[in-house]
Amino acid sequence: MRVHANDGISQEGKQLLEEQDFTITTEHVAQEQLAAYLNAEKVDALLVRSATKVRKELIDACPGVKLIGRGGVGMDNIDVAYAQGKGIKVVNTPASSSISVAELVMAHLFTLMRDLHQANRRMPAEGNTAFKAMKKEYGSGTELRGKTLGILGLGRIGRWVARYAVGAGMKVIYTDHNATADFIEMELNGETHRVGIKMVPLAELLAKSDAITVHVNQKSGGEAVLGAAEFALMKPGMLLVNTARGAAMDEQALIAALKSGRVKAAGLDVFENEPAPNPELLGLPNVSLTPHIGAATREAQDRIGQELAELLTAWRDEVTVGRG
Repeated sequence: MRVHANDGISQEGKQLLEEQDFTITTEHVAQEQLAAYLNAEKVDALLVRSATKVRKELIDACPGVKLIGRGGVGMDNIDVAYAQGKGIKVVNTPASSSISVAELVMAHLFTLMRDLHQANRRMPAEGNTAFKAMKKEYGSGTELRGKTLGILGLGRIGRWVARYAVGAGMKVIYTDHNATADFIEMELNGETHRVGIKMVPLAELLAKSDAITVHVNQKSGGEAVLGAAEFALMKPGMLLVNTARGAAMDEQALIAALKSGRVKAAGLDVFENEPAPNPELLGLPNVSLTPHIGAATREAQDRIGQELAELLTAWRDEVTVGRG
């Protein structure tokens, strides 16, 4: 079977597919040229990450594509229901990148607590002229230990964040409309331990959290989960991290909260208008910024590639049996 990974795939995933007699290509084809390429190459399965959009128009233009695979969690860039309605199988790899995203959350939290984002920006230009002044300015950071972390969405990533946060000595509370848990399981020195966490209403989480990390999408109607009303309920001077979806937050409300000090600082990996985020937001001094790299670790990409290879192999075997 013919597979095209338009946003790439790990070498391990590619090798696994080739060992299973798939023919796979990985060069990126521009969006406007993709339909012609898929048809000319008679591609059976299209694999994407977040860059390539698989909308109705592409689906209709490529009747030979029978499977669409998303390397990662969310499938906002794929018209899933439409594809499934046309008999196309749609798969993703929701568990593969959880650890990597959770570690980026913690990286942003440590950065924000110690103002590392600001110090790193200024040191190259001012380190040899304003060293003492900056030492004084950035010498009043705070520790994560003892602080309360509020988690919006206790899915796979949220649970991994909770494990890391507990390991750092934080108190964890969360809100989730779909999951309820009184504890998380953690492996410490080869032994599994249960640690209690508490579910609270959103208003309570906003009021009590020293830091909040977002792991939900926007509401079903497209409305942001965190808007002006929610920012008004937050604990003054709190920290905010978003590695989920840019649309989960109203960026104008966030900018206002960052300027007023309601939110002391924010760590952002996702934005409303990717790949061209709001310049005003990017230019604020109290933001720690990364270019949507939550899942971009070697380990996560290897796991994603392996899982995609397994999903494709299982699908091919299922199709073959069905034809037989």
